[in-house]
Amino acid sequence: MERSSPDALVDYLARYDSLVEVGIGRRTDVVGRLAAAGKRVTATDVRQRSVPDGVRFVEDDIVARAEAVDGGGDPGPIYAVDAVYARNLPPELHRPARDVAHAAGADFLFTTLGGDQPAVPVERVTLPRETLYVAVR
Repeated sequence: MERSSPDALVDYLARYDSLVEVGIGRRTDVVGRLAAAGKRVTATDVRQRSVPDGVRFVEDDIVARAEAVDGGGDPGPIYAVDAVYARNLPPELHRPARDVAHAAGADFLFTTLGGDQPAVPVERVTLPRETLYVAVR
């Protein structure tokens, strides 16, 4: 039996001890399950969002954060993690999110809305019903 996409994504991301999900929106299933598995997780979004117990939330604009990093700034303590990931990330946010993650020394992984192709160099990981993109350093 094939595992569902969120199950497979959680299984893959669980290799990291600390993670940030960029642009949490209303999809809290993955971040909640990572927290329940004992991972240190932070969710970000450009507006206040509710998150499950055990998940830290920080209101943050990844584009503004990337501009600060590009100007020589530090990505900040919220990005001092093993991995930064995003779900259904639009192409215009691929580069800013990757730049912030890599400036912090973290891996950057993301999924797209399906028809969108990655806007940064990636390696592909095939999961049930979707592809996970891992940005190349």
